[in-house]
Amino acid sequence: MDVNLISLIEQYRDEEKCRDRLTSLKWPDGVKCPRCGSEKISRIKKRDQFDCDDCRYQFSVTARTIFHDSHLPLWKWFLAAYLMCESRKGISANQLKRSLGVSYKTAWYLCHRIRKAMEEATPGPKLNGTVEVDETYVGGKYDKRRKRGPWEKQAVMGMIARHGKLEVKAIPTNGRKVLIPIVEDRIDKNATVMTDEYAVYKSLDKEYHHKAVNHHKEEWVRGDAHTNNIENAWSLFKRSIVGSFHQISSKHVEAYLDEFEWRFNGRNNAYLFRDTLIRLLNAPKMEFKELITKSA
Repeated sequence: MDVNLISLIEQYRDEEKCRDRLTSLKWPDGVKCPRCGSEKISRIKKRDQFDCDDCRYQFSVTARTIFHDSHLPLWKWFLAAYLMCESRKGISANQLKRSLGVSYKTAWYLCHRIRKAMEEATPGPKLNGTVEVDETYVGGKYDKRRKRGPWEKQAVMGMIARHGKLEVKAIPTNGRKVLIPIVEDRIDKNATVMTDEYAVYKSLDKEYHHKAVNHHKEEWVRGDAHTNNIENAWSLFKRSIVGSFHQISSKHVEAYLDEFEWRFNGRNNAYLFRDTLIRLLNAPKMEFKELITKSA
């Protein structure tokens, strides 16, 4: 196991230990100048910086990262990242506020910066094997007086390869023109695709080995055909909203999905905390105004 709460407190109880850990993760083969690549580096301990002996460039381990310009102690960053990774249903900004002894605004901003680091920068290999696909709605309230869909709710789509990765994303609608191109883009043509009876998925028969179960007729499993894995993932995500976050806005739903996807795919990774720190080191800084600016 990479770290647990007790060892986290023991190992990273002060700023210097946290910086040493980040330095070893960022430069496992020794510190190098980010400007010229030189390995001739001197350390300026009083300022927590490095000085390149060749080009005289001064830099720190947190420069140009999501930690940049943060006034929060690094050990609080470490604890927040750990709690977000290890809490199965996530942790709210309010709970983090109480745990770290910071303001709600600081906790909320901190959560979103860590979520930004959890975001997949580039798409990975296409999903293969047997892949379950399903869409659902999250957030908002269901208005029974309306005759159409769950108004005020955000449509989201998920795909999970059995014994493989989960991919989730927010979508504008659950129509054919949205769902099918995503399937074609992210699922290998040799895969077997499992869905429910939603008519939109019928067109997958032309390109994939496609199987569907009819939930309206209370058919949940037929042989190896089912969507239980993706539905279990949605159930866990929705419980995290009800139990931890209580409500999430459409503006930020993608960030919460990124966090959920990162934690779900790393649920068996003993080094998830370490890998999260590496993501934090590689993520660009995020301004608070980016989070509060209203969507166009």
